[in-house]
Amino acid sequence: MNMHVTPQHTPAEKALIEGYHARVGDLPGDGMVTIKRDEAIEAIKAGLPTRHVEAWHYTDLRRLLTTVPAAATAGNTSALEPLLAGSTVLHVSGGKTQAFPSAQGLSFMRLSDELVEGRGLAALGPTDAADTIGAINTAFVSDGYGVEIAEGVELSAPLELQNLHNGGQVHTRFGVNVGAGAKAVIVERQTGEASALASAITTLSVRDGAEVMYLIVQEQPKGSSHLGQFRATIGKDAKLTVFIMNAGGKLVRQEIIVDAAGEGCDFQLRGVNLLSGDSHTDVTMVLDHSVPNTGSREVIRNVLTDRAKGVFQGRINVHQIAQKTDAKMACNTLLLSDDADFSAKPELEIFADDVACGHGATVTDINEDHLFYLMARGVPEKAGRGLLVKAFLAEVIEELENEAVIEALEAKLDAWFVLHG
Repeated sequence: MNMHVTPQHTPAEKALIEGYHARVGDLPGDGMVTIKRDEAIEAIKAGLPTRHVEAWHYTDLRRLLTTVPAAATAGNTSALEPLLAGSTVLHVSGGKTQAFPSAQGLSFMRLSDELVEGRGLAALGPTDAADTIGAINTAFVSDGYGVEIAEGVELSAPLELQNLHNGGQVHTRFGVNVGAGAKAVIVERQTGEASALASAITTLSVRDGAEVMYLIVQEQPKGSSHLGQFRATIGKDAKLTVFIMNAGGKLVRQEIIVDAAGEGCDFQLRGVNLLSGDSHTDVTMVLDHSVPNTGSREVIRNVLTDRAKGVFQGRINVHQIAQKTDAKMACNTLLLSDDADFSAKPELEIFADDVACGHGATVTDINEDHLFYLMARGVPEKAGRGLLVKAFLAEVIEELENEAVIEALEAKLDAWFVLHG
């Protein structure tokens, strides 16, 4: 006799399921939205992913996500000073959008309004069985911003998207469409004032000939769990540069999913992970080169202290049609503690035969010869170690070639080292 065995849920799974049924009537959306939410919670009922799910092999979410707090209080945090002076700021507080600013070349919409009116349904729902972030966010998302940057516009000031909270649960989405030939610098801030479970999904469309620099700065409080997903599509002759800094949170999973879909387009990813305490941070990237004559380069730098654990999974798929692809990927790690641990899994899946592709990964400690050189010139050992670590990280920041951005990110490095150096 065949028997269907319902899995015994963990405390976190129970809290998610029970919290959904308690809140679903208060979440925005029409009947079709509720159907998509119900489908998403069914995926969670089947169980959070374990290490036996390949995409989550190094981040056993079912084991690592031990607690789920109650819902956040909406509208309880003030906007931060922007990372880049003069930025146009869109502020989500406790999962609720705040007042729109006025900015030439930009138009905005609230996700909550879209859901109530039954629009924006295509943005909801996990993409596959392994898309746990999509499932959690679909079930609980309450608000966020949609942003349109008009065709041919070069933004005179950066745009900053702030997702802030004062603890609890907060689930938001940002959607950004950049018109053909437009240019923009966009900053996404993910932080709060108390421990939380935060899920955040961003979708970005970079149309033909556009140029975008997109910065994600994650500084969640010490005990927080952060589940982030960034999805981008790049058009013909367009350029997208993404920089990610993880400098907070206890459990972090940041996914980057990019389709280089337009011939002649270019994707650049730079990342800095600053990991301390007993945190676990996972950066997982999937990049598709799906047309000919595209390029990409990804460089991730990691520094780990204490008992921190880090992961980088990077997969580049070169489709059969994507001849003349030029793709390089590197992950470099400094382990500053014997108790720290880092796992790197770079992958290339190539079906085209005329490509230039490569990947590499290194894990090491500070070069003792370099340290000796500094100490021989009067630099104390601790200061010398700090200089070498900062130089290791600053190298990828300086590749951004934007003085204001470089200065702001290096200030973030300095602030982290004051606490953890």
